[in-house]
Amino acid sequence: MIEHLTKETFQEKVFNWEANKEWKFEGKLPAVIDFYADWCGPCKMVAPILEELAKEYDGKVDIYKVDTEDQQELAGVFGIQSIPSILFVPADGQPQMAQGALPKETFKKAFADVFKVEAPA
Repeated sequence: MIEHLTKETFQEKVFNWEANKEWKFEGKLPAVIDFYADWCGPCKMVAPILEELAKEYDGKVDIYKVDTEDQQELAGVFGIQSIPSILFVPADGQPQMAQGALPKETFKKAFADVFKVEAPA
């Protein structure tokens, strides 16, 4: 299931930038964070893909959404200029940002390459 994050839940589950200068992932599973807005057309194309991936990768990858209109401080911390912006957060290592509406196969490839999580059979 996809969870919508606020500043507070983001700091608990992903990264608390107020407590840590260096990147320190707070989660247990690799995560994808979709920075979006309700008025954004490409964001609407990504939403059902993320819903499918959340079901397929349940228990392997956490999928979160951040409404950039509602959570402007959070969007500012990550320097979000265009949406959708997708943040891929491995369990270990540095996060990677991707821009634009990505097709499902690109997400699956990133899960395999960045997260080392293979697609469910």
